[in-house]
Amino acid sequence: MAKIPRNFKLMEELEKGEKGIGDGTCSYGLIDGDDIFMKNWSGTILGPGHVDPSKLACLSHWKRHYGLETVLTELRREMASPQNRKLPQPQEGSSY
Repeated sequence: MAKIPRNFKLMEELEKGEKGIGDGTCSYGLIDGDDIFMKNWSGTILGPGHVDPSKLACLSHWKRHYGLETVLTELRREMASPQNRKLPQPQEGSSY
């Protein structure tokens, strides 16, 4: 299996995020559109509740081909689980 340079992966993810390609429950992109190094990103998960990051399988078993969409989608899936569904929403503008 050939390794894809990280900047190619980030460019692919930026395009997906900007065009809304995916399941529609996560939104992400660059904070500054002129950031040529693609270092500062912002992401939003459309859905319920809080998540304990230590219980997120995609982070504890990271693979090189994972990207922002993988993490955000996994977070949303965890947030939708029955035990997390009834937890209160974070305050508007909260950052994690």
